[in-house]
Amino acid sequence: MNVIVTGATGFLGGRLLERLAKKCPVDTQLIGIGRTLRPQNTVNHERVRYELGNLEDESFVQRVFRGADKVVHAAALSSQMGPPGAFERANVQVTRHVVNACLEEAVQRLVLISSPSVYFRLEDQTNIQESDPLPEPINVYARTKREAECIVQESGVPHVILRPRALIGQGDTVILPRVIRAHAEGRLRRMGSQENKVDLTPVSNVVDAILLALDAKAEALNQIYNISNGSPELLWPLLDEVFDKLGLEPVNKHISLFAAKGIARMLEWHAKWLNGHKEPALTVYGIGTLTNTFAMDISKARELLGYEPRQSVQEAMDEFLSWYKSTQS
Repeated sequence: MNVIVTGATGFLGGRLLERLAKKCPVDTQLIGIGRTLRPQNTVNHERVRYELGNLEDESFVQRVFRGADKVVHAAALSSQMGPPGAFERANVQVTRHVVNACLEEAVQRLVLISSPSVYFRLEDQTNIQESDPLPEPINVYARTKREAECIVQESGVPHVILRPRALIGQGDTVILPRVIRAHAEGRLRRMGSQENKVDLTPVSNVVDAILLALDAKAEALNQIYNISNGSPELLWPLLDEVFDKLGLEPVNKHISLFAAKGIARMLEWHAKWLNGHKEPALTVYGIGTLTNTFAMDISKARELLGYEPRQSVQEAMDEFLSWYKSTQS
């Protein structure tokens, strides 16, 4: 059995390879694909082999996919803003290359890691289900992730598509570090009612969902699944706890939602037309994630995949904080 993981040198891919190396039978070969090995995400195991290269190069994809039996496609360009062409290449073109290689090798299973950003509206959202009508994409990332889903859905490759929400835990260099950095630089402001609840998902639980998807029965195939802990948390008290445990001062500055959205729209306009689509310090999407309730229904994953969150958000937060402190010393 040959299992391929794209994005294997990132946060989720590294944790997945680590678990696969412990769980898979001794005759399983694990191939991790990425661009650059990072010490914190590198798995040293006799059954793990890394192939470093650019998935935008279709000949590279065809070569490394030879003999593939199962594939987890986790590689993506994930950002709130950036050059549209870069998202098209990383999220759409690469997915086409992966699907073509899967068809060529007649893979048994393709698991695509997508994003709940496809649901995003600048309003409170609860009980979000996979069958809900999707809004106009909030940004290029959301649009290209939905396009990637459609490519997989139309491919004929046996597949499972997962939409995991806000991954946290040891190795997170994006979600919590971004907020911590904004606070440390004096850019973070309290906004809205601060009573919004959001889904957060320990990365270990997302790995559980991927393993279930890789072995899912026929009736669970060719479906999209929400993945979270199924118990949205009050966001600002969690952030306050993180700052306190890191010895940072509380966030005391406030800004009205009206003013914040106005500033974000001006910054986005400047980034789009005058600054090469470079992500600004404040975006409309970012404001929405900090002020709106966002909660998904995970009953479909529970019923068809047998998914059940094992690690709590608090445990994942503590795991992250312990790891993060070690990286700062």
